Amino acid sequence: MAPPLTLVLWVSIGVLMVDSIIELSFVSSMVAWLHRRAGRDFEIAYNGSTYPLHGKPLNLLVNQGHTSNGAAGTAFVLIGMGGILALWLRTRTNGFLGKFGKFWYTFWLVMTIPSMLLSLAALIYTMVLTYQHDNQTISNAVASQLNNHPYPNYVAYPLDSWTPENWFDAVLKLDLVNSSDRSNIEEHLRVMRGWRWNLIPMFIIGLAVSAVAFAEFLIVRRRRGGAGGVRELEQKSLSS
Repeated sequence: MAPPLTLVLWVSIGVLMVDSIIELSFVSSMVAWLHRRAGRDFEIAYNGSTYPLHGKPLNLLVNQGHTSNGAAGTAFVLIGMGGILALWLRTRTNGFLGKFGKFWYTFWLVMTIPSMLLSLAALIYTMVLTYQHDNQTISNAVASQLNNHPYPNYVAYPLDSWTPENWFDAVLKLDLVNSSDRSNIEEHLRVMRGWRWNLIPMFIIGLAVSAVAFAEFLIVRRRRGGAGGVRELEQKSLSS
């Protein structure tokens, strides 16, 4: 009979897979929306007239999105799906499956640590970068003089560097002409913030999976060692 901690490990892996899928969905939704907005402008009211503001700034920071996407993908594929395979193969003790299962289980167990650290790195990187660019504002005086035109003849806002979240938060502080643009930005801004904050539970769950996996490994090894010792005593008593 499997130890209770094995059931906890299965549940932890499942929860990690669900959370990492949520993270991947958030990031993918943001990226898709940014691509759709790349060739469109927002109409801004300023000084009694309007001007078009291109949908993305010139200096848009995206590496934190790649890092978060990589951390979520690693957690889902390597630790989630790989963990299911590792625990299933661990029950196979003979032939090729037994040898491969031992290798894969050991590899998976070790990789729970760098996966968890990658989630931590994505969390720290994203939070620090977001707060470094917090409270930035878009200059109407500069943006209105860019002589912007629809894609491909556009001039992106050139000042400062921006994360997607910081940029669209600043766009909302402008006088948007179309209320539908405002509601659309607000909706996707919630997704961007959800992506950032979801890195916290993803790291915590990844840490839990790693801790439970190592604890469960020690319990299983101790049980198997004890069972092996009993079988060895039985064999000795039968041969004497």
